[in-house]
Amino acid sequence: MILCIETSTAVCSVALVDKSNVIALRESLDGQNHAEKITVFIDEMMKEANISYNDLDAVAVSMGPGSYTGLRIGVSTAKGFCYAIEKPLIAIDTLAAMAEGFKVNESMSQRVDGSVVLCPMIDARRMEVYSAFFNDKLERLSETKAIIIDENSFSDLKQNNHLYLFGDGADKLTSLFENEDNITVIEKFHCSAAYMAKLADDAFNNNDFVDTAYFEPFYLKDFVPGMPKVKGLD
Repeated sequence: MILCIETSTAVCSVALVDKSNVIALRESLDGQNHAEKITVFIDEMMKEANISYNDLDAVAVSMGPGSYTGLRIGVSTAKGFCYAIEKPLIAIDTLAAMAEGFKVNESMSQRVDGSVVLCPMIDARRMEVYSAFFNDKLERLSETKAIIIDENSFSDLKQNNHLYLFGDGADKLTSLFENEDNITVIEKFHCSAAYMAKLADDAFNNNDFVDTAYFEPFYLKDFVPGMPKVKGLD
């Protein structure tokens, strides 16, 4: 029994997973107040499933890339539960979980065959995204990178493959690639703790745990705080 936590984007999502099966789920897509919602969601979910915290075997958290603040909230919450119930921590690559979710989604699965490349994308502001490429078997084809997208992006890759771009980083690319036969943008695909189920279960069965004390999220880019606004200064 694994508690899965996903807060890497505007979505706050938690799931209870039993042998790769999602038995309870709570999530909000409004992008606000992850810190206020996450523990409430977890408590509601555990009560709904009639599961005690001591029944959990591990806690899995989406490790990034993604929102600096969101990742900090998710990881600190996961660590807190691990310490409290003395269970191991599992870290799940956010983009890999998105690719898994795309493939298992009923409306998407029929699109996936040997000629496709899955491109999960997380918004990094303006025309930049965090992304990686996966094949139809969910094998990674590239490292995770922060890339700036323009009309010439993917020019080599699209020649012999059909690319599916999805995630909140892809939503802004619809008009850019609307005339491309080999690129399809899937709008409104959001991260979910439910998509972590199989990856978390596989990690647990392989004893693939991280050090709870020292684990840090994968931010990809350093956090740059905005300049404070001081009254009277431009």
